[in-house]
Amino acid sequence: MSKKRSDCPISCSLEIWGDKWSLLIIRDLMIKRECTYGELQKADEKIASNILAARLQHLLENGIIDKKNHPENKLKVIYFLTEKGIDLIPLIVEINLWGDKYLTIPDERKELVENIKRDKDDFIKRAKSYLSGS
Repeated sequence: MSKKRSDCPISCSLEIWGDKWSLLIIRDLMIKRECTYGELQKADEKIASNILAARLQHLLENGIIDKKNHPENKLKVIYFLTEKGIDLIPLIVEINLWGDKYLTIPDERKELVENIKRDKDDFIKRAKSYLSGS
């Protein structure tokens, strides 16, 4: 990790995962469990390849994600969340709830928020279990 700007835990955390693109990569890995570079690039937000490469490298260096060789194609790698990355689930859940409260969410996205609202703790527990493979 590069030199910290301050010792504030919020500032230090944001330096690791606090930009839009990193959070969207984390979101996609939470939803899909594993993604190739190409799959991440196909997200609706249309991340530029140079930004995607830089954010993946930053998340790898900081232990939020890891990668493994693709079982069918030696030229590809598969990215996935580490335990450190999985521990961001409660944060992502709260961002979803905040967005539902203050923004207009399309109907096709409402189901996730409604699932969270029904039992947030159970949702987080099931998401962590799904991502850790247990």
